[in-house]
Amino acid sequence: MVKVDWARIEPAVFLSSAGVVLLVLGFGVADPARAKDLFLGLQDWIVGTWSWLFIGSTTLFLVFSIWCTFGARGALRLGPEGEPPTFALPSWFAMLFSAGMGIGIMFYGVAEPVTHYASPPFGAAETAASAKQAMTITFFHWGLHAWGVYAVMGLAIAYFGHRRGLPLAIRSTLYPLVGERIHGWLGHSVDVFAVFGTVFGLATSLGLGAMQINAGLARLFGAPESATVQIALIAVITAGATTSVVLGLDRGIRRLSELNVALATTLLVFVIVAGPTAAIVQALPGRLFDYAASLVPVSTGYEALGGTDWQKSWTLFYWAWWIAWSPFVGMFIARISRGRTIREFVLGVLFVPTLVSCIWFTVFGWSAVTLDAQSPGIVAAVENDISTGIYALLERLPASGITSLLAALVVAIFFVTSSDSGSFVVDMLTSGGHPDPPVWQRVFWAVSEGVVAAVLLLAGGLAALQSAAINTGLPFCVILIFVCLGLGRELVREGDGGH
Repeated sequence: MVKVDWARIEPAVFLSSAGVVLLVLGFGVADPARAKDLFLGLQDWIVGTWSWLFIGSTTLFLVFSIWCTFGARGALRLGPEGEPPTFALPSWFAMLFSAGMGIGIMFYGVAEPVTHYASPPFGAAETAASAKQAMTITFFHWGLHAWGVYAVMGLAIAYFGHRRGLPLAIRSTLYPLVGERIHGWLGHSVDVFAVFGTVFGLATSLGLGAMQINAGLARLFGAPESATVQIALIAVITAGATTSVVLGLDRGIRRLSELNVALATTLLVFVIVAGPTAAIVQALPGRLFDYAASLVPVSTGYEALGGTDWQKSWTLFYWAWWIAWSPFVGMFIARISRGRTIREFVLGVLFVPTLVSCIWFTVFGWSAVTLDAQSPGIVAAVENDISTGIYALLERLPASGITSLLAALVVAIFFVTSSDSGSFVVDMLTSGGHPDPPVWQRVFWAVSEGVVAAVLLLAGGLAALQSAAINTGLPFCVILIFVCLGLGRELVREGDGGH
């Protein structure tokens, strides 16, 4: 019998979180059609009605995070003065990238640029102009704004947790505004809400990822695309994530993240060498310049990327998604960033992943566009099944069987690293911010994510629950604004010698 160490968990948060997960899961299974209508309708209303808030706030978060690096406040250490960083730079980058967007760039690395190339918001389709426009849009969606959201949440949690000694939890970011009430129902509610968004966001991603891997196996080996295969894939990924999270940050999550970054880098280098090398090398500086030149007008809404419906489907959807995932990614980044200065944290979280994402999308997206212009087929494959984009590209290059298998492996491991880091975050949240939650609880939440994904896959409720997770973006957007106010005040006071 497993002995529950209640001294290392937060009973109110743990029990409330488990109850909310079961309640919403039950609704999604009992009536998936109604759940889908409800959550998708709410998502459409949130994204449409509050578009101005998402556009303005994401720019605010980016500007605020950069502001934090200036002056004496940038030299403040996230932990006791003189304490070295817990993880070396390579390990730190590998973990924050694997948790933050690794799986996303694998899925959309070919698919998004190709989609915008074939269906641009402005101008004619499948032209040189639409190809350039597609890269600018993709960089905008996956670049500084996304990581600015993560940087704000992660910095606030790390500052109050590592430097001020508060629990490593979302609630602690509100301490300057509500004080000791973070330890009561208000703080519990914020953490439970974060658990809800994290569990269902990861569970739906796990289910969709199993479908993508299944599509790759079907393309490579003729494997059947069925719920049975997808459930088996979920079980394998969940087993890997559970093992990793039980081993902990250093022995499990760190090593798996480093392995996956190495495999992804191998795939990246292969496409550069075997693909249209000259086109890739020539395109990258120009596309980065286009992105930089468009950053201010697009960020402020002065220059809209597309019409209202287009923005709802793309830009505003992404902004809501990044904000909804900010508790998960922010918590994880905060946990691995003890000992770093604020300046190191912000510059590392903002610019390194952004540059890597831009390189990745250029290598895979621009290669796909270039090769399709020479011999059509990749666009059609993406339009038919968006999850097969990377396989359609690799089939145009040598040794496609080996590289496609490598791509499927990278996708699978990225899902494991997303799942284990997400489970670790939920463990900390339901442990009152304890940095080393009990093993039984790590197993409970890692397995729960897999079970939720499998049940929803069978019930057809994945899309509905993904929408439910995204809908948490609106309240967390408001929370993040208050986080900026409170953290900004504290940094000004401490940077000026006020503490």
